[in-house]
Amino acid sequence: MSPVVTMKALLESGVHFGHRTNKWNPKMRQYIFTERNGIHIIDLQQTVTLLDEAYAFIRDRVAQGGTVLFVGTKRQAQDPIREQAERCGMPYVTERWLGGTITNWATIQKRIFELERLERMRDSGEIDLLTKKEGLMIEREISRLEHRLSGIRTMKRLPDILFVIDVNREDTAVHEANLKEIPVVAVVDTNCDPKNIDYVIPSNDDAIRAIKLLVGKIADAVMEGKTIRGKELEDEEMMAESMPAEVSRFVEDDDELEDEALLGESTLKHLDSARPKKRDLEDENEDEDVEDELPAEDEAEPEAEPEPEAESKSEPEAEPEMIEEEEPEEVDEAKAESEPELEPEPEAEAELESVEDEEEPEEADEAEAEEESEDTEED
Repeated sequence: MSPVVTMKALLESGVHFGHRTNKWNPKMRQYIFTERNGIHIIDLQQTVTLLDEAYAFIRDRVAQGGTVLFVGTKRQAQDPIREQAERCGMPYVTERWLGGTITNWATIQKRIFELERLERMRDSGEIDLLTKKEGLMIEREISRLEHRLSGIRTMKRLPDILFVIDVNREDTAVHEANLKEIPVVAVVDTNCDPKNIDYVIPSNDDAIRAIKLLVGKIADAVMEGKTIRGKELEDEEMMAESMPAEVSRFVEDDDELEDEALLGESTLKHLDSARPKKRDLEDENEDEDVEDELPAEDEAEPEAEPEPEAESKSEPEAEPEMIEEEEPEEVDEAKAESEPELEPEPEAEAELESVEDEEEPEEADEAEAEEESEDTEED
């Protein structure tokens, strides 16, 4: 897995520069690489490793719904802390740390409520109804509270992580976090004491470029954790949604779901255009049923014929007349059908005789013509 920050980026930002050797804290010995020109050089390999650990810790805690309080009151750190905290949507402290911000959070929260009340008075125009002096005093109180509490007024409870720039300057914040057992992630220089810090990031805490780089990476960890948290919430909402009555996650063997419950509207329209409609299928089924019933009716008809037989027995005189009338017609028809089959033979003979008769006169005429020609020659 690639590191969060490369060593080249750390070198370009001046993270490796520590304090003078005569101002160092011996407890930082393990994080110092060497000494050059009376200045300690921080081991950047450890910085890269420890920054990765802090990044993963903050990301996982924010993914679980935690909050990070950014603290940096020194002049070099105020602007980077404010910008990055607002970018990731976390509370921050860039002015003086108010004693009891963590240990006496109930009192600090009351002052936040007071600030909101005074702002509502100003926005609604109630201050204009007061005297000029009272109005000026309220305006000053609003500006003072806003200057001190602007970064934490959105914080509804104690933070889960405290991120600090310059441990020596923010020793009160670190102490309060230790009392409340809140994990502390801090940028620690060679003149600081890393004893009370849970996640140490050895780095230069005076260079603006170094502060911007490290604070930006911590803000990236917060945003990544929020992204993970958002995906988990979406999955939980999808699982919590009740399924419709027609569809259930577990279908019994005997239950069969219809297409309308499983397919979309566009798919159903396509299927309806491709397959025969229910009415056509019903008509076909009815036609088949009628065809199946027809033989049964034919078989049942002979059973109903005995009644005409009974009538014929009762009227025997009518039957012979019907028979006498019908039989000759049938016989004549049979003769008519049989006669045309025998006629072709005599016709053929007559044709042959006529042809022979026609040929004989022609031969006789030829013989007479020859005799006449002979007579003329003799003459």
